[in-house]
Amino acid sequence: MVPPSAVLLLALAAAALAEPLRFVDCGSKDGSIQEVNVSPCPTQPCQLVKGTSYSINVTFSSKIESQGSKAKVYGEMLHVDIPFPIPEPDGCKSGIQCPIQKGHSYSYLNKLPVKSEYPSIKLIVKWELVDDQDQMLFCWKIPVQITS
Repeated sequence: MVPPSAVLLLALAAAALAEPLRFVDCGSKDGSIQEVNVSPCPTQPCQLVKGTSYSINVTFSSKIESQGSKAKVYGEMLHVDIPFPIPEPDGCKSGIQCPIQKGHSYSYLNKLPVKSEYPSIKLIVKWELVDDQDQMLFCWKIPVQITS
């Protein structure tokens, strides 16, 4: 049995090793993104291996107050957004202390599972976090390659 403190230490070490990604802001209105990390993703486009889960960490500041937030993730192919399910869409259960306060900085943490049945394909991952008025706290895009 691995002690919980060792698991936390390993997670922090992995986060520290993560390189900030080059991303495209796709309409952050109510927030401002400082940094996006996907781990592991040593080079871009990120090579997402089927059957693996990736850690997502977005540091952003809020321009508004909101009681909650919800993530929406898409695979963008040929300019069409295909919804991509994630285990926890509630931002308040993903590292953000709610209610969200104007002018505060937050670290949004989530997982991106890549299912074995996904096709091997190049696409754009589009990740949105909306506030309680369905306005965009942040939106970012990165190119990925899903591989076996």
